[in-house]
Amino acid sequence: MKIGILTGGGDCPGENAVIRAVVKRGYKYGYSIIGIKRGWLGLINGEVEPLTNFSVSGILPKGGTILGTSRSNPFKKEDDVQRVMSNIKKFGFDTLITIGGEDTLSVAKKFYEMGVKVVGIPKTIDNDLSGTDYTFGFDTAVNIVTEAIDRLHTTAESHDRVMVIEVMGRHAGWIATVAGIAGGADCILIPEKPFEIEKICKLVKSRHKRGRGFSIIVVAEGAVPTKETKFVTMDESVDAFGHVKLGGVGNVIGKEIEKITGFETRVTILGHIQRGGSPTAFDRVLATRYGVAAVDLINNGEFGKMVALRGNAVISVPLEEAVAKLKTVDLGLYDIAEIFFG
Repeated sequence: MKIGILTGGGDCPGENAVIRAVVKRGYKYGYSIIGIKRGWLGLINGEVEPLTNFSVSGILPKGGTILGTSRSNPFKKEDDVQRVMSNIKKFGFDTLITIGGEDTLSVAKKFYEMGVKVVGIPKTIDNDLSGTDYTFGFDTAVNIVTEAIDRLHTTAESHDRVMVIEVMGRHAGWIATVAGIAGGADCILIPEKPFEIEKICKLVKSRHKRGRGFSIIVVAEGAVPTKETKFVTMDESVDAFGHVKLGGVGNVIGKEIEKITGFETRVTILGHIQRGGSPTAFDRVLATRYGVAAVDLINNGEFGKMVALRGNAVISVPLEEAVAKLKTVDLGLYDIAEIFFG
């Protein structure tokens, strides 16, 4: 059995833990594991390398992915689809393990429907994949953001400033909500609940009247005001999956708060800091469990599925279910966060 493994989309803490687990479990079964470089682009171009116990030694705590990644979509060009299919045959892959989020796994689903034996592993710091309670990478991102909020809290209080902290979250505000609760944010803005700038300013003014001269506002990059339907974007360019580059809503909110309230406001955009560095213990263990479970699915002849966490059990769900819709924030959790606003 020869297994090809690739990592697609944005890099994510825990990917190397998955790769390590796949290689270790695969070798127990006597399988050959071949790494595909740079995601789907590597399979288009035929960029591969054998993975051995030696090559994955020491990568457990390492961030990013040793295989490299890209946001390539083979289905943008018919020729690329054919090149993928030709290279699968050329390199003798019996099956593929694809590690990624909605975009990567949607491509995997299409190839499965074309007859390729595929198993998916959920990876995204946004935690927005349906079918699983948690994706690896999310816990690390939340811990990084929480620490940033803690650090900004002290400088905000020292200077009586309003601090606006922009975090990742295009369509789902899981990072903002969970890290905001953990960091004691005074207001959290997420894509699931359009905001009114006037209400935010009223909240900030209310805190000042009570002698709380500082405020912490956590905002997901995909948050939009009630009167708008468009994201705040860096520019008009899009990636291979049609996504615009988000970033800047924090600056818009910061300027409005300072203009309306007159209070000094500073904006911090955490950006790619959230997805960099070593994974937390939780993500290392979850990623390891996912890697082992993916190889076990292959050994049992179960394809077209994604491994998932339900409660504390690692199960499998059809890829179709995994990418059917985005998992947005549980508004019951957001209601808990709102108790502490102001």
